[in-house]
Amino acid sequence: MSESSTIVVTGATSGLGRLAAIEIARRGARLVLIARDKAKAESVRALIKTAAPRCVVDVIFGDLSVMNEVRRVGTEIATAHPSINVLINNAGLHAFKQRVTADGFPIMVAVNYLAPWLLTHLLRAPLLAAAKSHGEARVVTVASEASRRHGRLSLPEDLTDTSQFTVRGSSLLYGKSKLLDIMFSQELARRLAGTGVSANALDPGFNVTGLGRELGFAAVVLERLLRALHVGDPARGTSIIVRLATDPQFRGTTGGYFSVKEAQSLTPASPGGDQELQTKLWAQTEQLLAS
Repeated sequence: MSESSTIVVTGATSGLGRLAAIEIARRGARLVLIARDKAKAESVRALIKTAAPRCVVDVIFGDLSVMNEVRRVGTEIATAHPSINVLINNAGLHAFKQRVTADGFPIMVAVNYLAPWLLTHLLRAPLLAAAKSHGEARVVTVASEASRRHGRLSLPEDLTDTSQFTVRGSSLLYGKSKLLDIMFSQELARRLAGTGVSANALDPGFNVTGLGRELGFAAVVLERLLRALHVGDPARGTSIIVRLATDPQFRGTTGGYFSVKEAQSLTPASPGGDQELQTKLWAQTEQLLAS
C-alpha cells in the first residue's frame, strides 16, 4: 500500500473501526473517515497522527442513519476523491429498543445495512477508477456470525418493519441485519466481476470494544469484566479487517465471507447464500432507496 492509496472507513471513531484506522495509517495510506461526533473524530485524528505522523486524515461528518445524509456524504467523498482504493463498511449498531429513523426505517436496518449499501453505490465510480489505475480496489463489509441467529428472513418486509422488540429479541434483529450485509456483499461481488473491484464480508468475532453502547453503565462494567477475563480481544477483529483491506494475499479474492479465526472461509447462514434471494434483496433495496 502506498501513500497515494485512499481508504474510506465508516465507524472509525470507536471500537474496531478506530483500531483498524490506526493500523492502516501505520501502513501508509490517506484516510477518509466518516463520523457523526466531532469530538470523537478529533480524538481519533490525534491518535492516528501520533501513530503515523505523515498520514493524511480527512473527516467527513454525517449521520449514517439518515439516507439523505449518506447521499450527501457519499457525493462529497466521490467529488473530493475520484479514486478510492478501499471502502471499509464498518459502522454498526446493536440497538436494544426500536427506534425509527427520519426516513421511517428501523434503526438497525438503516445503519447496519441500508447505509453501507447506499454508500457503496455512491462510491462505485471512484472504486472503479482506482481498480483501473492500480489494478484493484476493495470493498470490505463487517458482518457477523450473529447472523446465524436471525429468526425468519422475510423480504422486503424486514427492511421496513418498525415493530417494537425486547432486549432479548434485539439479538435476532441484529443478526438479521448482519445477514443482509453478507448477502449484499456477495451480490455486489457478482455485479463487479471483471472490474477489478472485489467485495468481501467478514466476521470480526466477539469483541469488547464499544460493546452494547446503548446499555450505558452496564456495558462499561461488562466490558471491564470481559477484559479482566481476557475475553473478546479487539486485536483479532482488527486484524481480519486490515488483512482484507490491505493484504496482497486477498488480491483478486471476491465474494467471500471470512472468519476472524485465521481468515477461514465461512458459509453464510441459510438462506443468506441463496443467489436468487441475494439478487432479489438487491433489487428491493435499490427500489426502496431510489431518490
